[in-house]
Amino acid sequence: MIDRYINIAIDGPSGAGKSSCARLAAAKLGFIYVDTGALYRSLALAVLRAGLPLDDESAVRTLLPSLRLELGFVGNVQHVFLNGEDVSEEIRDPKVSRAVSAVARQSAVREHLLDMQREIAARQNCILDGRDIGTVVLPDAQLKIFLTASPEERARRRYAELQAKGNTDPYEKVLAEINQRDAQDAGREIAPLAPAPDSRHLDSTGLTPEETVGVIVRWVREIAG
Repeated sequence: MIDRYINIAIDGPSGAGKSSCARLAAAKLGFIYVDTGALYRSLALAVLRAGLPLDDESAVRTLLPSLRLELGFVGNVQHVFLNGEDVSEEIRDPKVSRAVSAVARQSAVREHLLDMQREIAARQNCILDGRDIGTVVLPDAQLKIFLTASPEERARRRYAELQAKGNTDPYEKVLAEINQRDAQDAGREIAPLAPAPDSRHLDSTGLTPEETVGVIVRWVREIAG
């Protein structure tokens, strides 16, 4: 039996279903779900609003002290507040999606958010998802999952999501952006996308969200004893 709070780290590429599956699994388990990608998206939004070059780390570092980033939970649903403004919807805009990788790769940004993420995990049973949770943020998490799916599957999911929101980007553009994001995340110098050596791999290609969540919940219950 584990004698401390249970932390579950879910890593994987963009569009693999990390956020939706982690959210559903947390609800089934009674855990808090923490969407760490939303934190990085919020900082990317701030950089865009400030009109700064995305790759100018010196300028971004100067901006960070003026930003107040907070998480609020309504039930187990996370809301993100940037300087008191709820930006939970705006950070999902495609322009933020295209910008976040360039911002997230910067050491100043990652250092800025590292302690915040660890403090949240130390206070409760929770599931965190992102691209370096098991390798950097929570290397001692009791369960680490690397959730993936084929690029084509991830592009189809993203395309359907964007269509539902009225976005008319063609599927080919969505797939190209998925492939570009994969290359950026895997090749970045700071915390590149990679599975932790002790992670369990879960390929969600062809699986429904409910089937994927079922596997995650079973694994959590196994390690909880």
